[in-house]
Amino acid sequence: MTPTPETARTPEGAEGMRSVRGDSLARRAWRSLRRDRMVMLCFAVISLYVIVALLGYSGLLPDMQERVGTKYEAPSLSFAKLFGTDIFGRSILYKILAGAQTAMTIGFIVTGISLPIGISLGALAGYYGGRVDAVVVWLYSVISSVPSILLIVGISYVLEKGITAICIALGVVSWVGLCRLIRGEVIKHRSREYVLAVRLLGAGDATIIFRHILPNVFHLAIVTASLTILSAIKSEVILTFLGVGIQDGSSWGTMITDATGELVSGIWWPLAGVSLAMFLVMYALNVAGDALRDALDPKLID
Repeated sequence: MTPTPETARTPEGAEGMRSVRGDSLARRAWRSLRRDRMVMLCFAVISLYVIVALLGYSGLLPDMQERVGTKYEAPSLSFAKLFGTDIFGRSILYKILAGAQTAMTIGFIVTGISLPIGISLGALAGYYGGRVDAVVVWLYSVISSVPSILLIVGISYVLEKGITAICIALGVVSWVGLCRLIRGEVIKHRSREYVLAVRLLGAGDATIIFRHILPNVFHLAIVTASLTILSAIKSEVILTFLGVGIQDGSSWGTMITDATGELVSGIWWPLAGVSLAMFLVMYALNVAGDALRDALDPKLID
């Protein structure tokens, strides 16, 4: 029944009005996500990897250099030997956990670098247009014209090898896609009625951009964040495999490099273990990214 002005004044009517106003995009997205068990399982997997990284920084993860047996022991039901041992008798599982810590660290740091750059430049270019837009478009066009892997390798060599160099190099090239998306959405929003209304009320440009326009396009940043973490993890593994990444052994790329030579001798479990660890987190991030896009994109919401 459509509420009349009288019923709207009653406590029941007021509660109904509050529930309508409270049905935000975030709440509708959460209801959509939690109905899919696979999506919730993927979020649980991502959370598990994050917990592993936090445990590593708390000093609670086992030492990957610890010898737990003889060389090349096959996988067993023992926790330390769940994925067997390497040539030095070290646990493959412990090395995978250390690699997970490195992967999640790089993923979140790169995302923390690229998202503010992409959002800020995209919003400024889309809102102001003109010369500001031309400069931003020229900047990301130049970066896009250079093969990403060459640019990342070059920056890594200049800054010397290590996790800091990789994070900066990946962060420098990872903002371009988000910048394009934000720029296009801001161009569409800057001429809409709500923007014209707040401008007539005397709001400044910064208030209009960051308080009124960006909240309406921020779902793009959330979706992009999951994909950026995925891309950063893959890039770190590739760079380490090529010899310009992590050098202390705490990387999945190092494990893959070592495992490729061991396959010739029939030692398959190091590669199987690290491949499984990478598959789980990358599949979870892919599913989570697609689910977030479907749940947060206003054009796809019923």
